[in-house]
Amino acid sequence: MTTALYASLATFLIIWLSFNVIKLRRKHQISIGYGGKKDLKLATTAHSNAIEYLPISLLLLFALELNQANLILLHILGILVFASRVLHANSILTENLKRRVLAMQTTFVCMTVLALANLAYLPFEKLSVG
Repeated sequence: MTTALYASLATFLIIWLSFNVIKLRRKHQISIGYGGKKDLKLATTAHSNAIEYLPISLLLLFALELNQANLILLHILGILVFASRVLHANSILTENLKRRVLAMQTTFVCMTVLALANLAYLPFEKLSVG
């Protein structure tokens, strides 16, 4: 299953971002919040953004796979979703606004294409009752 590959990669990204937050919480001895530490705020923001956008993107990718979309299309969208989220996390951590904007634009384009592709591949004849 194609989505399993990208879900696995996304899991490793989320784990890495989580460990980054944990490392900074230990370093600054802060268990809740940011304690005025900019690096911790950036790390938690990078983590939370990944958590917000990856699930719906992967769900859409999985639905598209179930709708028997073209394998190349699935891989292109999976790669773009993952790459945009990696770029986004990195751009937050390095405070690179230009790359962050590019990453968000790519994410939104991918999500839009995923939603539209699902509608295009959706077997509407199986949606009717009776």
